[in-house]
Amino acid sequence: MIKIENLAFSYGANEVLKNISMELLPGKIYGLLGENGVGKTTLLTLLCGLKKSQRGTIDCDGFNPYKREPEFLSQLIYIPDEVAAPNDKALLWARSRGKFWPNYSEETFCEIMQMFEVDAQQKMNKMSCGQLKKTHISFALACSPSYLFMDEPTNGLDIPSKAQFRSALMKYTKEDSIIVISTHQVRDLENVIDPIIILDKVDVLLNASLEEISDKLFFDYGTTLKSESLYSEQLPGGFIQVYPNVRKEDSKVNIEALFNAIHKNKSIVKALFSNE
Repeated sequence: MIKIENLAFSYGANEVLKNISMELLPGKIYGLLGENGVGKTTLLTLLCGLKKSQRGTIDCDGFNPYKREPEFLSQLIYIPDEVAAPNDKALLWARSRGKFWPNYSEETFCEIMQMFEVDAQQKMNKMSCGQLKKTHISFALACSPSYLFMDEPTNGLDIPSKAQFRSALMKYTKEDSIIVISTHQVRDLENVIDPIIILDKVDVLLNASLEEISDKLFFDYGTTLKSESLYSEQLPGGFIQVYPNVRKEDSKVNIEALFNAIHKNKSIVKALFSNE
């Protein structure tokens, strides 16, 4: 489990995170959402120890990420939005790096690369942006880490590759891994991420499972606008609208509509999901 308590971080006078507290549980694929500049990437780099929190604590199963202890790092992979393109064949690069991760499997790496239709013998500095991203993703999954943090992993991927990414993520991650994916491309990952974390400037607006969200909010795909709607958007043939689920009816969560509803009604939705 990852426990974050009263976390704060600033870039000079620009306070990005303030008193952020949450728990991240094993066996979950968290979707980390938020507008540009709210601290999503900063939070990921704090979780993997590349930045030091200015206040508060992060506890990853007893490890302080900033200490960068080898035992902790051997269970962690972070894929940034922009990835390196070394002058080396993908297979040789993965083989040399894999020595630092005890769970690394070259067979799995080659299997995922084949799934992604990328030649493992190709030099990485000759790859397209999408091929390079898929190589880094293949390596991360082949290491079977306990903590996997990814920043916009579907950027640069074409439509078939996005489907391949979803399949690989579901097939090759450990059941007890903690996975956090920061993304703006919610439609790429709508059937994968659960729970959902929505960051605001210096605040956590939501950290809830899809089951909890559908219990509190109703997602209506109808033709009549409701006065109680927190958010609505016209679609061909009707509307998607979000409003409090007072009747406790079942509905399919639309993550994009959820984000817009929370963005427009921050205090209302935060109060709706606050612990009683």
